[in-house]
Amino acid sequence: MPTAERIKVMVADDEESVRDVLEALLSSEPEIELIGKAADAEAAIELACSKLPDVALVDVHMPGGGGPRATREILRRSPPTRVVALSAHEDVSTVLTMLRAGAVGYVVKGESTDQILSAIHRTVQGKSSVPERLAAPVAAAMVEHVQGLRDATRTRQLQRERVERAIEHRAFRIVFQPIIDLESGKEAGFEALARFSDLPERPPNVWIAEAEAVGLLLDLELALAKAALDQLETLPSDVYLSLNLSPETAVSERAGRMLEAVDPSRIVVELTEHAPVADYEELRESLSGLRERGVRLAIDDAGAGFASLRHIVRLDPDIIKLDITLTRRIEKDPVRQALAVALVSFANQVGATVVAEGVETELQLEVLRLTGIRFAQGYLLGSPGPAPVAEARSTLGGVVPIEQQAETATRIRVPEGPTNGR
Repeated sequence: MPTAERIKVMVADDEESVRDVLEALLSSEPEIELIGKAADAEAAIELACSKLPDVALVDVHMPGGGGPRATREILRRSPPTRVVALSAHEDVSTVLTMLRAGAVGYVVKGESTDQILSAIHRTVQGKSSVPERLAAPVAAAMVEHVQGLRDATRTRQLQRERVERAIEHRAFRIVFQPIIDLESGKEAGFEALARFSDLPERPPNVWIAEAEAVGLLLDLELALAKAALDQLETLPSDVYLSLNLSPETAVSERAGRMLEAVDPSRIVVELTEHAPVADYEELRESLSGLRERGVRLAIDDAGAGFASLRHIVRLDPDIIKLDITLTRRIEKDPVRQALAVALVSFANQVGATVVAEGVETELQLEVLRLTGIRFAQGYLLGSPGPAPVAEARSTLGGVVPIEQQAETATRIRVPEGPTNGR
Protein backbone atom coordinates (compact mmCIF):
# COMPACT_ATOMS: atom_id res chain seq x y z
CA MET A 1 0.00 0.00 0.00
CA PRO A 2 1.45 3.44 -0.90
CA THR A 3 2.79 5.31 2.13
CA ALA A 4 0.62 8.34 1.33
CA GLU A 5 -2.53 6.38 2.03
CA ARG A 6 -3.85 6.16 5.55
CA ILE A 7 -4.67 2.75 7.01
CA LYS A 8 -8.42 2.40 7.40
CA VAL A 9 -9.18 0.67 10.70
CA MET A 10 -12.43 -0.33 12.38
CA VAL A 11 -12.94 -1.42 15.99
CA ALA A 12 -15.44 -4.04 17.19
CA ASP A 13 -15.73 -4.60 20.94
CA ASP A 14 -18.70 -4.86 23.28
CA GLU A 15 -16.96 -2.88 26.04
CA GLU A 16 -17.49 0.85 25.59
CA SER A 17 -14.36 1.69 27.59
CA VAL A 18 -12.22 -0.44 25.24
CA ARG A 19 -13.75 1.22 22.19
CA ASP A 20 -13.06 4.66 23.66
CA VAL A 21 -9.43 3.83 24.47
CA LEU A 22 -8.80 2.44 21.01
CA GLU A 23 -10.54 5.41 19.40
CA ALA A 24 -8.26 7.80 21.26
CA LEU A 25 -5.18 5.79 20.33
CA LEU A 26 -5.98 5.39 16.64
CA SER A 27 -7.20 8.95 16.18
CA SER A 28 -3.84 10.23 17.41
CA GLU A 29 -1.96 8.38 14.69
CA PRO A 30 -1.57 10.38 11.42
CA GLU A 31 -1.12 7.18 9.39
CA ILE A 32 -4.37 5.63 10.62
CA GLU A 33 -7.98 6.55 9.86
CA LEU A 34 -10.62 5.21 12.26
CA ILE A 35 -13.63 4.53 10.03
CA GLY A 36 -16.07 3.26 12.62
CA LYS A 37 -16.86 1.30 15.77
CA ALA A 38 -19.20 -1.61 16.49
CA ALA A 39 -20.47 -3.17 19.72
CA ASP A 40 -21.45 -6.64 18.47
CA ALA A 41 -20.68 -9.13 15.74
CA GLU A 42 -23.62 -8.23 13.51
CA ALA A 43 -22.79 -4.51 13.58
CA ALA A 44 -19.14 -5.32 12.91
CA ILE A 45 -20.02 -7.37 9.84
CA GLU A 46 -22.25 -4.61 8.45
CA LEU A 47 -19.63 -1.94 9.14
CA ALA A 48 -16.92 -3.92 7.38
CA CYS A 49 -19.23 -4.61 4.45
CA SER A 50 -20.03 -0.91 3.97
CA LYS A 51 -16.66 0.66 4.78
CA LEU A 52 -14.23 -2.04 3.53
CA PRO A 53 -11.48 -1.35 6.10
CA ASP A 54 -7.88 -2.41 5.68
CA VAL A 55 -7.76 -3.74 9.25
CA ALA A 56 -10.55 -4.81 11.61
CA LEU A 57 -9.78 -5.04 15.32
CA VAL A 58 -12.30 -7.68 16.47
CA ASP A 59 -13.08 -8.71 20.04
CA VAL A 60 -13.08 -12.47 20.58
CA HIS A 61 -16.10 -12.48 22.93
CA MET A 62 -19.00 -10.23 21.99
CA PRO A 63 -22.73 -10.58 21.31
CA GLY A 64 -24.08 -11.75 17.97
CA GLY A 65 -21.92 -14.82 17.48
CA GLY A 66 -18.59 -13.64 18.84
CA GLY A 67 -15.31 -12.87 17.14
CA PRO A 68 -15.02 -16.10 15.15
CA ARG A 69 -18.35 -15.51 13.37
CA ALA A 70 -17.57 -11.83 12.81
CA THR A 71 -14.16 -12.73 11.40
CA ARG A 72 -15.48 -15.32 8.95
CA GLU A 73 -18.24 -13.03 7.69
CA ILE A 74 -15.99 -9.97 7.42
CA LEU A 75 -13.50 -11.91 5.33
CA ARG A 76 -16.28 -13.32 3.16
CA ARG A 77 -17.92 -9.96 2.50
CA SER A 78 -14.80 -7.81 2.45
CA PRO A 79 -11.89 -9.96 1.19
CA PRO A 80 -9.25 -7.18 1.32
CA THR A 81 -9.83 -6.68 5.07
CA ARG A 82 -7.36 -8.21 7.50
CA VAL A 83 -8.56 -9.13 10.98
CA VAL A 84 -6.61 -8.68 14.20
CA ALA A 85 -8.19 -10.35 17.22
CA LEU A 86 -8.67 -8.51 20.51
CA SER A 87 -8.95 -10.51 23.71
CA ALA A 88 -8.56 -10.33 27.44
CA HIS A 89 -7.33 -13.93 27.30
CA GLU A 90 -4.03 -15.23 26.05
CA ASP A 91 -4.61 -18.97 26.18
CA VAL A 92 -3.55 -20.97 23.15
CA SER A 93 -7.05 -22.35 22.44
CA THR A 94 -8.53 -18.85 22.15
CA VAL A 95 -5.73 -17.73 19.83
CA LEU A 96 -6.19 -20.80 17.64
CA THR A 97 -9.96 -20.29 17.45
CA MET A 98 -9.48 -16.85 15.96
CA LEU A 99 -6.59 -17.84 13.69
CA ARG A 100 -8.65 -20.72 12.30
CA ALA A 101 -11.51 -18.29 11.66
CA GLY A 102 -9.13 -16.23 9.51
CA ALA A 103 -7.52 -13.66 11.82
CA VAL A 104 -3.87 -12.88 11.02
CA GLY A 105 -3.02 -11.16 14.27
CA TYR A 106 -3.80 -11.40 17.98
CA VAL A 107 -3.53 -8.62 20.54
CA VAL A 108 -4.15 -9.06 24.25
CA LYS A 109 -6.11 -6.20 25.80
CA GLY A 110 -3.87 -4.25 28.13
CA GLU A 111 -0.83 -4.54 25.89
CA SER A 112 1.16 -1.37 25.31
CA THR A 113 -0.06 1.03 22.64
CA ASP A 114 3.13 0.36 20.66
CA GLN A 115 2.27 -3.33 20.39
CA ILE A 116 -1.27 -2.59 19.19
CA LEU A 117 -0.02 -0.15 16.55
CA SER A 118 2.73 -2.58 15.55
CA ALA A 119 0.14 -5.32 15.03
CA ILE A 120 -1.85 -3.04 12.72
CA HIS A 121 1.20 -2.12 10.65
CA ARG A 122 2.48 -5.69 10.45
CA THR A 123 -0.95 -6.84 9.31
CA VAL A 124 -1.03 -4.28 6.49
CA GLN A 125 2.43 -5.48 5.43
CA GLY A 126 1.11 -9.03 5.17
CA LYS A 127 2.78 -10.27 8.33
CA SER A 128 1.24 -12.17 11.22
CA SER A 129 1.40 -10.80 14.73
CA VAL A 130 1.06 -12.96 17.83
CA PRO A 131 2.50 -12.04 21.27
CA GLU A 132 6.01 -13.46 21.54
CA ARG A 133 5.20 -15.42 24.69
CA LEU A 134 2.44 -17.24 22.77
CA ALA A 135 4.32 -17.74 19.51
CA ALA A 136 5.95 -21.09 20.33
CA PRO A 137 2.90 -22.88 21.80
CA VAL A 138 0.62 -21.48 19.09
CA ALA A 139 3.05 -22.61 16.37
CA ALA A 140 3.19 -26.11 17.89
CA ALA A 141 -0.61 -26.26 18.14
CA MET A 142 -0.98 -25.08 14.54
CA VAL A 143 1.40 -27.79 13.35
CA GLU A 144 -0.60 -30.38 15.26
CA HIS A 145 -3.83 -28.98 13.80
CA VAL A 146 -2.50 -29.09 10.25
CA GLN A 147 -1.31 -32.66 10.77
CA GLY A 148 -4.74 -33.56 12.10
CA LEU A 149 -6.35 -32.05 9.01
CA ARG A 150 -3.99 -34.03 6.80
CA ASP A 151 -4.78 -37.24 8.67
CA ALA A 152 -8.51 -36.53 8.42
CA THR A 153 -8.18 -35.82 4.71
CA ARG A 154 -6.27 -39.05 4.18
CA THR A 155 -8.83 -41.03 6.20
CA ARG A 156 -11.66 -39.49 4.21
CA GLN A 157 -9.88 -40.35 0.95
CA LEU A 158 -9.43 -43.97 2.05
CA GLN A 159 -13.11 -44.15 3.01
CA ARG A 160 -14.16 -42.72 -0.33
CA GLU A 161 -11.94 -45.17 -2.23
CA ARG A 162 -13.40 -48.06 -0.21
CA VAL A 163 -16.99 -47.09 -1.03
CA GLU A 164 -16.14 -46.42 -4.69
CA ARG A 165 -14.51 -49.86 -4.90
CA ALA A 166 -17.56 -51.53 -3.40
CA ILE A 167 -19.81 -49.81 -5.95
CA GLU A 168 -17.57 -50.43 -8.95
CA HIS A 169 -16.91 -54.08 -8.19
CA ARG A 170 -20.36 -54.79 -6.75
CA ALA A 171 -18.79 -56.01 -3.54
CA PHE A 172 -22.21 -56.72 -2.12
CA ARG A 173 -25.17 -58.98 -2.60
CA ILE A 174 -28.86 -58.46 -2.08
CA VAL A 175 -30.87 -60.75 0.16
CA PHE A 176 -34.63 -60.72 0.53
CA GLN A 177 -36.58 -61.08 3.76
CA PRO A 178 -40.25 -62.06 3.37
CA ILE A 179 -43.05 -59.89 4.75
CA ILE A 180 -45.86 -62.26 5.67
CA ASP A 181 -49.61 -61.71 5.45
CA LEU A 182 -50.73 -63.21 8.75
CA GLU A 183 -54.24 -63.89 7.40
CA SER A 184 -53.08 -66.18 4.62
CA GLY A 185 -49.63 -67.13 5.92
CA LYS A 186 -48.08 -66.22 2.55
CA GLU A 187 -45.66 -63.56 1.39
CA ALA A 188 -47.06 -60.11 0.75
CA GLY A 189 -43.69 -58.64 -0.08
CA PHE A 190 -39.95 -58.83 0.36
CA GLU A 191 -37.56 -56.29 1.86
CA ALA A 192 -34.27 -55.97 -0.03
CA LEU A 193 -31.28 -55.97 2.32
CA ALA A 194 -27.60 -55.51 1.49
CA ARG A 195 -24.74 -57.75 2.55
CA PHE A 196 -21.20 -56.51 1.85
CA SER A 197 -18.32 -58.81 1.02
CA ASP A 198 -15.53 -56.23 0.78
CA LEU A 199 -13.16 -55.75 3.70
CA PRO A 200 -13.36 -54.65 6.41
CA GLU A 201 -16.34 -56.78 7.42
CA ARG A 202 -18.96 -54.36 8.71
CA PRO A 203 -22.76 -54.25 8.89
CA PRO A 204 -24.66 -52.45 6.11
CA ASN A 205 -25.54 -49.44 8.27
CA VAL A 206 -21.83 -48.69 8.74
CA TRP A 207 -21.24 -48.81 4.97
CA ILE A 208 -24.20 -46.48 4.45
CA ALA A 209 -22.95 -44.05 7.09
CA GLU A 210 -19.50 -44.02 5.55
CA ALA A 211 -20.92 -43.43 2.07
CA GLU A 212 -22.91 -40.50 3.42
CA ALA A 213 -19.82 -39.06 5.13
CA VAL A 214 -17.85 -38.99 1.88
CA GLY A 215 -20.69 -37.79 -0.34
CA LEU A 216 -21.44 -41.13 -2.01
CA LEU A 217 -24.73 -42.04 -0.35
CA LEU A 218 -26.75 -41.48 -3.51
CA ASP A 219 -24.40 -43.62 -5.61
CA LEU A 220 -24.29 -46.49 -3.12
CA GLU A 221 -28.03 -46.55 -2.46
CA LEU A 222 -28.80 -46.50 -6.18
CA ALA A 223 -26.34 -49.33 -6.80
CA LEU A 224 -28.02 -51.42 -4.09
CA ALA A 225 -31.51 -50.55 -5.35
CA LYS A 226 -30.63 -51.47 -8.93
CA ALA A 227 -29.18 -54.80 -7.80
CA ALA A 228 -32.48 -55.51 -6.03
CA LEU A 229 -34.65 -54.36 -8.93
CA ASP A 230 -32.69 -56.58 -11.31
CA GLN A 231 -34.19 -59.54 -9.42
CA LEU A 232 -37.76 -58.24 -9.22
CA GLU A 233 -38.99 -60.54 -11.99
CA THR A 234 -37.80 -63.61 -10.09
CA LEU A 235 -40.17 -62.79 -7.21
CA PRO A 236 -43.82 -63.91 -7.28
CA SER A 237 -45.77 -61.49 -9.46
CA ASP A 238 -48.24 -60.51 -6.74
CA VAL A 239 -45.70 -59.46 -4.08
CA TYR A 240 -44.04 -56.10 -3.63
CA LEU A 241 -40.36 -55.23 -3.24
CA SER A 242 -39.39 -52.85 -0.45
CA LEU A 243 -36.29 -50.66 -0.98
CA ASN A 244 -34.53 -48.74 1.77
CA LEU A 245 -33.71 -45.24 0.49
CA SER A 246 -32.76 -41.96 2.09
CA PRO A 247 -34.95 -38.95 1.27
CA GLU A 248 -32.14 -37.54 -0.88
CA THR A 249 -31.98 -40.68 -3.00
CA ALA A 250 -35.74 -41.26 -3.14
CA VAL A 251 -36.40 -37.87 -4.74
CA SER A 252 -33.40 -37.87 -7.07
CA GLU A 253 -33.87 -37.87 -10.84
CA ARG A 254 -31.68 -40.95 -11.12
CA ALA A 255 -33.95 -42.91 -8.79
CA GLY A 256 -37.00 -41.70 -10.69
CA ARG A 257 -35.59 -42.90 -14.01
CA MET A 258 -34.63 -46.25 -12.49
CA LEU A 259 -38.11 -46.82 -11.06
CA GLU A 260 -39.77 -45.91 -14.37
CA ALA A 261 -38.43 -49.15 -15.80
CA VAL A 262 -40.39 -51.38 -13.39
CA ASP A 263 -43.99 -51.87 -12.35
CA PRO A 264 -44.46 -49.08 -9.76
CA SER A 265 -47.32 -50.93 -8.03
CA ARG A 266 -44.79 -53.53 -6.90
CA ILE A 267 -42.38 -51.03 -5.30
CA VAL A 268 -42.35 -49.70 -1.75
CA VAL A 269 -39.81 -47.04 -0.75
CA GLU A 270 -38.85 -47.20 2.93
CA LEU A 271 -37.63 -44.00 4.58
CA THR A 272 -35.74 -44.76 7.76
CA GLU A 273 -36.55 -43.05 11.06
CA HIS A 274 -32.95 -41.86 11.26
CA ALA A 275 -32.97 -40.07 7.91
CA PRO A 276 -33.04 -36.30 8.52
CA VAL A 277 -35.66 -34.22 6.73
CA ALA A 278 -35.04 -30.48 6.47
CA ASP A 279 -38.23 -29.53 4.60
CA TYR A 280 -41.21 -31.89 4.77
CA GLU A 281 -43.34 -29.95 2.30
CA GLU A 282 -40.58 -30.07 -0.27
CA LEU A 283 -40.10 -33.78 0.35
CA ARG A 284 -43.84 -34.47 0.01
CA GLU A 285 -43.91 -32.59 -3.27
CA SER A 286 -40.84 -34.41 -4.55
CA LEU A 287 -42.30 -37.81 -3.62
CA SER A 288 -45.68 -37.01 -5.18
CA GLY A 289 -44.54 -37.97 -8.67
CA LEU A 290 -43.49 -41.45 -7.58
CA ARG A 291 -46.64 -41.97 -5.52
CA GLU A 292 -48.91 -40.83 -8.34
CA ARG A 293 -47.36 -43.53 -10.51
CA GLY A 294 -48.16 -46.15 -7.87
CA VAL A 295 -45.00 -46.40 -5.77
CA ARG A 296 -45.94 -46.77 -2.11
CA LEU A 297 -44.20 -45.09 0.82
CA ALA A 298 -43.24 -46.81 4.08
CA ILE A 299 -41.87 -45.25 7.25
CA ASP A 300 -39.31 -47.52 8.85
CA ASP A 301 -38.53 -47.87 12.58
CA ALA A 302 -41.88 -46.49 13.79
CA GLY A 303 -41.87 -46.08 17.55
CA ALA A 304 -38.07 -45.99 17.84
CA GLY A 305 -38.03 -42.22 18.30
CA PHE A 306 -39.80 -38.94 17.74
CA ALA A 307 -38.45 -38.57 14.19
CA SER A 308 -40.40 -41.59 12.96
CA LEU A 309 -43.66 -40.21 14.34
CA ARG A 310 -42.93 -36.88 12.67
CA HIS A 311 -42.28 -38.73 9.38
CA ILE A 312 -45.65 -40.48 9.73
CA VAL A 313 -47.61 -37.32 10.49
CA ARG A 314 -45.96 -35.18 7.81
CA LEU A 315 -45.59 -37.69 4.96
CA ASP A 316 -48.85 -39.69 5.11
CA PRO A 317 -47.27 -43.10 4.39
CA ASP A 318 -48.98 -46.17 2.97
CA ILE A 319 -47.11 -48.51 5.32
CA ILE A 320 -45.92 -48.03 8.92
CA LYS A 321 -43.21 -50.45 10.04
CA LEU A 322 -43.24 -51.22 13.76
CA ASP A 323 -39.65 -51.05 15.00
CA ILE A 324 -37.92 -54.14 16.33
CA THR A 325 -37.39 -52.41 19.69
CA LEU A 326 -41.16 -52.53 20.18
CA THR A 327 -41.54 -56.08 18.93
CA ARG A 328 -38.95 -57.36 21.39
CA ARG A 329 -40.60 -58.20 24.71
CA ILE A 330 -44.01 -57.11 23.44
CA GLU A 331 -45.38 -60.37 24.85
CA LYS A 332 -44.30 -59.22 28.35
CA ASP A 333 -44.78 -55.47 28.21
CA PRO A 334 -48.28 -53.90 28.34
CA VAL A 335 -46.82 -50.53 27.32
CA ARG A 336 -45.43 -51.94 24.07
CA GLN A 337 -48.74 -53.71 23.46
CA ALA A 338 -50.68 -50.48 24.01
CA LEU A 339 -48.43 -48.57 21.62
CA ALA A 340 -48.85 -51.25 18.96
CA VAL A 341 -52.64 -51.10 19.37
CA ALA A 342 -52.53 -47.31 19.08
CA LEU A 343 -50.44 -47.43 15.90
CA VAL A 344 -52.81 -49.97 14.35
CA SER A 345 -55.79 -47.77 15.24
CA PHE A 346 -54.08 -44.73 13.78
CA ALA A 347 -53.11 -46.61 10.61
CA ASN A 348 -56.67 -47.84 10.12
CA GLN A 349 -58.00 -44.30 10.39
CA VAL A 350 -55.58 -42.87 7.81
CA GLY A 351 -55.73 -45.82 5.40
CA ALA A 352 -52.26 -47.22 6.12
CA THR A 353 -51.14 -50.71 7.09
CA VAL A 354 -48.73 -51.76 9.84
CA VAL A 355 -45.86 -54.22 9.38
CA ALA A 356 -44.17 -55.55 12.52
CA GLU A 357 -40.41 -56.08 12.21
CA GLY A 358 -38.12 -58.42 14.08
CA VAL A 359 -40.56 -61.21 14.98
CA GLU A 360 -38.54 -64.03 16.51
CA THR A 361 -40.89 -66.06 18.71
CA GLU A 362 -44.32 -67.62 18.39
CA LEU A 363 -45.50 -65.70 21.47
CA GLN A 364 -44.50 -62.37 19.92
CA LEU A 365 -46.41 -63.32 16.79
CA GLU A 366 -49.51 -64.24 18.75
CA VAL A 367 -49.50 -60.92 20.62
CA LEU A 368 -48.95 -58.94 17.42
CA ARG A 369 -51.93 -60.66 15.82
CA LEU A 370 -54.08 -59.76 18.78
CA THR A 371 -53.10 -56.08 18.48
CA GLY A 372 -54.58 -56.12 14.98
CA ILE A 373 -51.32 -56.23 13.03
CA ARG A 374 -51.79 -58.16 9.81
CA PHE A 375 -48.27 -58.12 8.33
CA ALA A 376 -44.95 -59.08 9.91
CA GLN A 377 -41.38 -60.06 9.16
CA GLY A 378 -38.55 -61.54 11.18
CA TYR A 379 -36.44 -64.66 11.56
CA LEU A 380 -39.40 -66.66 12.82
CA LEU A 381 -41.18 -66.02 9.51
CA GLY A 382 -38.21 -66.15 7.17
CA SER A 383 -34.52 -65.28 7.19
CA PRO A 384 -33.01 -62.96 4.58
CA GLY A 385 -31.83 -65.03 1.64
CA PRO A 386 -31.64 -65.27 -2.13
CA ALA A 387 -34.63 -64.23 -4.21
CA PRO A 388 -37.13 -67.12 -4.11
CA VAL A 389 -38.24 -68.80 -7.30
CA ALA A 390 -41.71 -67.53 -8.18
CA GLU A 391 -43.08 -71.01 -8.87
CA ALA A 392 -41.94 -72.32 -5.48
CA ARG A 393 -44.06 -69.99 -3.40
CA SER A 394 -45.54 -71.53 -0.27
CA THR A 395 -46.64 -70.71 3.24
CA LEU A 396 -43.51 -69.74 5.16
CA GLY A 397 -42.29 -70.01 8.70
CA GLY A 398 -45.04 -72.28 9.94
CA VAL A 399 -47.45 -69.36 9.98
CA VAL A 400 -50.96 -70.51 10.73
CA PRO A 401 -53.72 -68.59 8.87
CA ILE A 402 -55.66 -66.30 11.17
CA GLU A 403 -58.91 -68.22 10.88
CA GLN A 404 -57.25 -71.18 12.65
CA GLN A 405 -56.19 -69.19 15.73
CA ALA A 406 -59.31 -68.76 17.86
CA GLU A 407 -57.84 -70.98 20.55
CA THR A 408 -54.55 -69.05 20.66
CA ALA A 409 -56.37 -65.72 20.84
CA THR A 410 -57.97 -66.66 24.14
CA ARG A 411 -54.67 -67.24 25.88
CA ILE A 412 -53.28 -63.71 25.77
CA ARG A 413 -55.01 -60.51 26.74
CA VAL A 414 -53.96 -57.36 24.85
CA PRO A 415 -55.32 -53.90 25.72
CA GLU A 416 -58.02 -52.66 23.38
CA GLY A 417 -56.56 -49.17 23.25
CA PRO A 418 -53.73 -46.99 24.55
CA THR A 419 -53.15 -47.03 28.30
CA ASN A 420 -51.10 -44.99 30.71
CA GLY A 421 -50.66 -47.85 33.14
CA ARG A 422 -47.65 -50.13 33.36
